[in-house]
Amino acid sequence: MSLALQRTTTASAATLPDRWFLVDARGEVLGRLAVNLARVLRGKHRAVYTPHALCADHLVVINAADIVVTGSKRRGKLYDRYSGYPGGRTVRTYDQVVARDATWPLREAVRGMLQHNSLGRQELQRLRVYRGGSHPHAAQQPLAITFGALGEVQVT
Repeated sequence: MSLALQRTTTASAATLPDRWFLVDARGEVLGRLAVNLARVLRGKHRAVYTPHALCADHLVVINAADIVVTGSKRRGKLYDRYSGYPGGRTVRTYDQVVARDATWPLREAVRGMLQHNSLGRQELQRLRVYRGGSHPHAAQQPLAITFGALGEVQVT
């Protein structure tokens, strides 16, 4: 009887190729898009997903100003900050935040779905969100992708 050792393969940033994906956010719901973007940034769409390694692909999101929120979130969703000083609480609605920076709500939603450690910060650096339809990453030749009903990545 021979004892064959089973090997577990683990991914590392050195063994995984850097891939660039382009996502059009026009008409997408904020939370559903953020879940799918976080899944790609974590690397869970890959067959060699490793929780402690940087398996993320680069994501370029365009048309962030055209993201849809459902229900009464446009007026009812509040973004709360506190500076640490007395009277330093700042509360803004979704409309006020979008008027300042249309990319911030999506980036903040994705940030909240990633790990809150150094790996999560590295993954978030691979997300690039643009308000309009143009982006400066044409040299990387990003592949246009969409997300299926169950969050699977579909290259179009």
